[in-house]
Amino acid sequence: MATSTWDRVVGKWKQFKGEAQVRWGKLTDDELDQINGEREKLAGRIQERYGIAKEEANRQIDEWADRLKYD
Repeated sequence: MATSTWDRVVGKWKQFKGEAQVRWGKLTDDELDQINGEREKLAGRIQERYGIAKEEANRQIDEWADRLKYD
């Protein structure tokens, strides 16, 4: 994923964290607040909660971010 795409996610994290909660329902509101748009933290929490490899967590994040509406 391009850095500029993730920069947009970070810039609108408060907007997108609800969509992240829908995508990864095992993540709590508090965890999403702590993540605050930081991709590495998000990947780490997804790995922990879902017991998946880092590569899979990053693939899921890329797929999710590519589907977001930035308008």
